[in-house]
Amino acid sequence: MANKQTILVIEDEKTIGNYIETILLSNEYKVLRAMNGMTGLSLFTSHRPEVVLLDLGLPDIDGMEVLRRIREFSNLPVIVISARTQEREKVEALDGGADDYITKPFGAEELLARIRTALRHRFHAGQAQSQEPVYSKDELVIDFERRLVTLGGKPIHLTQIEYKLVSLLARNAGKVLTYDFILKDIWGPYADTDNQILRVNMANIRRKLEANPAEPHYIFTEIGVGYRMLE
Repeated sequence: MANKQTILVIEDEKTIGNYIETILLSNEYKVLRAMNGMTGLSLFTSHRPEVVLLDLGLPDIDGMEVLRRIREFSNLPVIVISARTQEREKVEALDGGADDYITKPFGAEELLARIRTALRHRFHAGQAQSQEPVYSKDELVIDFERRLVTLGGKPIHLTQIEYKLVSLLARNAGKVLTYDFILKDIWGPYADTDNQILRVNMANIRRKLEANPAEPHYIFTEIGVGYRMLE
């Protein structure tokens, strides 16, 4: 079963947020909504969406501050959606790490095209790092582009977080990833997490992937250090 790509919408204007959500849901995206910057950051670190749609005029902290905090630990695509039309403000957002800038009002097709472009750029960047678009070893296949995991030809249903964990390990197959590195990559430095949530998710993954979770074949534990995926 393929995993829907998640879009986080940080927008305090309810009408615009509803408009965006309707467009995304009708095009098979999963949507997360935040009405202010701090909630947006919390959702970002807990769910790690594929793309963020970020309004700059938020009621608690400025959207540029949200962008700055995201860029402290993540390079996931951020598309600014703003009523600010001055060139100086667009340049500031793009120089600050935004991947794209859409000026309100905008149409559905323009929004979807910008999202597709952002996802395409992210996929090609991931390809360059992992060298291969697919991880395949001993009947376990992970198709990064389709976000599909199969074992012995049968689809494996993973939650969003489980898929992100497996994908991260697979892209770094053979390399030991420390607990801290994984926690920061998946949940971010602002998340209130510890090794326990990582162990729980890994136990769930092993029940789905391993014939005998007590003697794993695909994902190994390096005691006191982290995890390693079969190379």
